Parts: sequence; structure tokens; C-alpha cells
Amino acid sequence: MKRLTVAGRLIITALIIGALFAGYKYFGGEKALNQMAEDRARNPETEATTANGEETAPSENTPQNSEATTSDNTAFTYTPPAPIDGKLKGVVELGASGFNSFIIKVDDQKRWALEKSEFGNSLVTENMATDEDIRIGLKKYIGGMLDFGVGSKDIHFVVSSGAAKADVTQKITRVLKSIGYVVNQVTAEQEGQLALKSVLPAEYADKAFVVDIGSGNTKISWMEGSKVSAVESYGAKYYQEGSDDSKVYEEVSSKVKQIPADKRKTCFIIGGVPFEMAKEVRKGKERYTTLSEPLAYSKLTNAKSKAGVNIYKAVKDATGCDQFVFDWDANFTIGFLLTL
Repeated sequence: MKRLTVAGRLIITALIIGALFAGYKYFGGEKALNQMAEDRARNPETEATTANGEETAPSENTPQNSEATTSDNTAFTYTPPAPIDGKLKGVVELGASGFNSFIIKVDDQKRWALEKSEFGNSLVTENMATDEDIRIGLKKYIGGMLDFGVGSKDIHFVVSSGAAKADVTQKITRVLKSIGYVVNQVTAEQEGQLALKSVLPAEYADKAFVVDIGSGNTKISWMEGSKVSAVESYGAKYYQEGSDDSKVYEEVSSKVKQIPADKRKTCFIIGGVPFEMAKEVRKGKERYTTLSEPLAYSKLTNAKSKAGVNIYKAVKDATGCDQFVFDWDANFTIGFLLTL
């Protein structure tokens, strides 16, 4: 009798559980859970909750909003025209922070595409490079260009206006002459004009300006009719001269205020520090990256980067420009090649 009672209890319990489950399905409980599972699958970043509905802290693996957000939260999608039956040309930039080289393919309509680039630091402008150091470094770049297919007569050397201020520039020029090459020196104004030629699309000539933040100086340029206007201010290594951040901020601000109001919609920006800023927010291998607000780059703490961000902030505050577009391919020396 006792055994039958236990069995009976088990049967009754099973019937109750079955009835509850059927009711759960009937009233939509299973559907709700399935919907929650589908929602979470579509949105894996949904915050986790505890059994009583209280929110838990996000997991360390949950993607967070990046500190560096773009100025206008929109990508710059312009596509430059590609060269047709172009020719390879190469240039080595002797800059204030080292040697950089660029190989482009350019056609007779000055349409161009970057084929190869190399960036290298050196101790040249700190007067810590010997003639032999310079000769070895330059021959390395020349050899690489020849191997790539650039003709020896299509390899050029340009000394930036910032590097031209250093006494060691004469040493570089002497070494290049000894191996049969001519050195082209440009002024800051010419450098700004060449930067504009390489980076500013024709479609933006009437509504944009160009900023090139170099180590030795910053070049600001814009179009006025068919003429290029360019001004110079402090470079990102101004701290080596003992210049104060606030003084540089005011100086840069006064210079960019010369840009006509109708040319301040978009700024095309290049240079070493803008390169570092663009790396923080690049979303792939796009040619153009829209930079973030200056305050987003607080993690760039080395002296040169902090100085460059200060210059960037001065430009942005003084012009009110909301869209700063970094061009991964452009360089003022490419502008030089386009003038040949």
C-alpha cells in the first residue's frame, strides 16, 4: 500500500509539471525566451543582467565606445581618379626627423597613385650622423627605387623647409652630389603649395584648406582663385626651442584666421603627428581617415605628439572646421613630382 502511494505521488507530480509546462508554452513563455535568445544573438553587446533584472558590469571582452570618435562621425568617401598608362617616379624627402621615400605612378594629366612608401627616422638633424651614415642611408633608398622599376633619372631628392634650417643640410647635399644627384630645396611657402597640390582634390578647391604639420614647421595653404596662398607657423618640435604651448597655440590661431570663411568647411591634413592621430581611428585600409576631436588624443603622450595635437587644436578652434581628413598617401614631395 505504501509502495502504491509513492507511485501515485510520482504520477500526480508528473501530471502537475506537464500541466505547468503546457501552460507556459500556451501563454507565450517559451516564445519570449526564444525571442530574447534571438535578440541577444543579433546584438551580442547587450548588457548582461542578473536573475532579478539588475544590470551587471560589462565584460572586459565587450567592445566599448572608443575614446577617439571622429569629428563628424562620417567617413570621407572621395575616390581620386586613377592614372592611365602612368610612369613610375620616385622622391626622397630629407625631413627634419629623417628620410622618407615615395614612389608614385603618374600620367600626363597629373593623375597619380602611390605605389610604395617608406618612412624612417634618423639622427641627421641632431648632428649625430656621419657622412658615411648619410651615404649608406641614401643609397639604400636609391637601390630600393631602382629595384622597384624607377629609372635613375626619375629619382629626385627634396630637402624640407624644416630640415633646411639645420646646419647638417649642407652635409647631406654634399654627399648627394658626390654620388651624382641634385638636391632640391624648397621654402616653407613652396612646401605648403606643394602639399596642397598633392592632397587637395579639385572638387574641394573652393571649400577646403590644407594643413601639413611637420617637425620643423607647419604649413597652411588654400586656393584663392587660381593662386595658392600659404603661410608658415611652428612645427611639432617647437618644444625643443623652449616655446610655450600657449604661445604656439595663439600664433597658429592667428595664422589660420587668414583662411577665407568659405574655405573652412573641410581641412585636408598631413604630417607626422596627424599620421599618429589617424592610426587611432583608422577602420581598415581606406585612403582617407576623418580625425577625432583633439581631446580624444590624450593618450598620445610623447612630447612631439602632444605638441602636434596642440597645433591641431589651435587650427580647429580658430577655424571652426568640423571635418579634418587625413590622407594616407599624400606628401608635399609628391606635389613636387607633379610639377615636373
